[in-house]
This record gives sequence, C-alpha cells and structure tokens, in this order.
Amino acid sequence: MPAIYGNSAFPDLGALFTFGANLDDMNERAATYIDKILKGAKPADLPIELPTKFEFVINANTARELGLSLPAATLLRATRIIE
Repeated sequence: MPAIYGNSAFPDLGALFTFGANLDDMNERAATYIDKILKGAKPADLPIELPTKFEFVINANTARELGLSLPAATLLRATRIIE
C-alpha cells in the first residue's frame, strides 16, 4: 500500500516517498540552541524556530513494484530519488 512518511529514512527502507523537515539541518540548529544554553541563555528567552529546509524523497523501486508511474514533474521536484 502506498504511504507517505515525514522521515527521510523510510524510503531507504522501502516506503514510496517522504516529505518532511531535513533532520540533519534540524539537528544542527538544535546544537546552536544547546550552545546558547550552555553559555548561560535562558531557554524561555530563546525564540521558537520552525524548520526551513525540507526534503522530498522518492523510492522509484517501490513505485515500480506497486505499478505506479510517477509524473516527470513530480520527479523533478524530488530532493533525492532512490533507484
């Protein structure tokens, strides 16, 4: 059954595709928060940040196995395609 996930690791495991925040970028940004807190900033004074980088990963193998043909426009928008 086709499914969409929010974590880019799932297409590597066979999921059809994912769309979600780039976890590497989020981890780097979390490190800057930790650095500020360790230097004495109050967590309550730090601004809330939303993700700014997103990934759209397609598993073309899974699409073929499901008999799905993906439009070229969809493939062009992908951050990464798993063949």
